[in-house]
Amino acid sequence: MVKITGGEFKPLYGTKEEVRVDDFLMDVHPVTNAQFLEFVKKNPQWKRSQAKKLFTDESYLLDWVDDETLSPDQKPNSPVTHISWYAAKNYCECQGKRLPTVDEWEFAAMANEKLPDAREEESYNKFILSWYETPHTFKKEIGSTFKNYYGVYDLHGLVWEWTLDFNSVLLSGESRKGATGDNNLFCGAAAVGATDLMNYAAFMRYAFRGSVKARYSIKNLGFRCVQDVDTNNL
Repeated sequence: MVKITGGEFKPLYGTKEEVRVDDFLMDVHPVTNAQFLEFVKKNPQWKRSQAKKLFTDESYLLDWVDDETLSPDQKPNSPVTHISWYAAKNYCECQGKRLPTVDEWEFAAMANEKLPDAREEESYNKFILSWYETPHTFKKEIGSTFKNYYGVYDLHGLVWEWTLDFNSVLLSGESRKGATGDNNLFCGAAAVGATDLMNYAAFMRYAFRGSVKARYSIKNLGFRCVQDVDTNNL
């Protein structure tokens, strides 16, 4: 994990006011097939044949041969996908971690290789949009994209990622910011009304993810974990 030094930023969704993000720790890479395979061996309630349908849909771990076998075309070091929000959340909790909030994910994902906020960099925004046009990036191995300003890989260019905030939408139908609809379901959720490249990319993510429910599993949707900074150890 690496430390993400927090601060204030204006999100691309939900509010026109700046929001505060505290320091937190973030996994350098998304969770891999091999890591999730080890998890289900230790937690059989999350095996494909045993996972409760309340928490997973028919696509959960769809590409696996069976409960403990990856398919031949799946690389152990590629990001795990076809994972429901419930499974991702429990995985992080079993590691003593949690899913990132939307604000935490967006804050870290603003960075390119050199800048903590590269949202006004045209080349960075074009890179994100070009990713959407590239098929099967989820089959690549972790670390195949750039290392950003904080030392985090693959926030863009590999898979989309769940965030913790989906829980508030699941329970109330509203985000924690009081915005309407499902515009804060998970990473990259954004307000409608895009005017620049970055907002257009965010709108595309919003449009795709607005209908997803917590038990759904998608072939290009993975996750990574974060952790609160222990101030006693600083």
